[in-house]
Amino acid sequence: MLRSCVLCCAGLITAGLAGSAEDYRLSGPFTHDNLTIFLIHSPEPQPHHDYLTLEQALDQEKVVVYETGNVNELSIENLSAKAVYVNSGDIVKGGQQDRVFPDDYVLPPMSGKVPISSFCVEPGRWTRRGSERADRFASSTDGLPTNALKLAARQKRDQGEVWKEVAAARQELAETVNRTDGTHLGVGSGGGVGGVASQSAVEVHGFSPPLVASTSMAVTVQAQPVVDATRAYIKDLSKIVKGQDVVGYAFAINGKLNSADIYASPELFRSMWPKLLKASAVEAVAERQKESKSATPDAGLVRALFAATDQGRQSSKEIASRLEIVMKETGTAVLFESRDRKDGSWIHKSYVVKDRLN
Repeated sequence: MLRSCVLCCAGLITAGLAGSAEDYRLSGPFTHDNLTIFLIHSPEPQPHHDYLTLEQALDQEKVVVYETGNVNELSIENLSAKAVYVNSGDIVKGGQQDRVFPDDYVLPPMSGKVPISSFCVEPGRWTRRGSERADRFASSTDGLPTNALKLAARQKRDQGEVWKEVAAARQELAETVNRTDGTHLGVGSGGGVGGVASQSAVEVHGFSPPLVASTSMAVTVQAQPVVDATRAYIKDLSKIVKGQDVVGYAFAINGKLNSADIYASPELFRSMWPKLLKASAVEAVAERQKESKSATPDAGLVRALFAATDQGRQSSKEIASRLEIVMKETGTAVLFESRDRKDGSWIHKSYVVKDRLN
């Protein structure tokens, strides 16, 4: 492996991605504590589609996500003249229980109500929470923070597995935060009615006195001890995205390659960057005291991930009327690629490593 200082001095590293006509480059590494990021550059990005992200559209009240009473399907309506982009892993907070959208989704302007697949990420609640509305969802400021959760929702598509990984992620955060600053982040468990998890579906190994009573993944990552623990990561790394050609990033935790996300345009990536970085920081905090940090991974490992996964075993499925999700899988990673069926262009490539590489 090349040493981190050598990579820093080298600056931009040319790296063609297998199966792509674009000439990607990697820059970095950029490191804070146990989180290392490589930025992905494209000199010839695809034409920009002027999307609103789901977070932006909810903040501007230009999209409504409705509760349906069905754990695994909500309704969504675009009230604006712009298309709305839902990123796979977007969590929506509110309704009868918080949900996550497992797939990329493009909602056309003035769409009317349309169904959208979802999974519960809050076992135990099936009622209004505080002042929130029970019939709709108010915000989407967070994304799924761990590889296991991403694969449970996007590949396995199993609600029981999602609940299991929500519990595991909350437990890891609780243990890390408790060891780090002495505060306590409760993990809790679910009930068993109205589509919520039973104790057997959510196995919690160990217990910490509660800071938050909720079993929500979103409430957990918004708890003050977690916010405090991720603040330095976000402050140190949020401004690394410079220039007009950055379309994605790859990251490693404790020296092991974790995931990568590439978008068709720099504009879409910049819109998603704060949410992506926050999720990566949350996962880094959860993993911080699991094992000692290893050497920074070589950029060649990122290239190898792209090259191998792009040639993986392929399957596909249609999403609504416009998108197709192409999945390519190897023994070590899965690529989820969303494509516009109208013109064949891709919107988002998400590489998820099954067992982190180093």
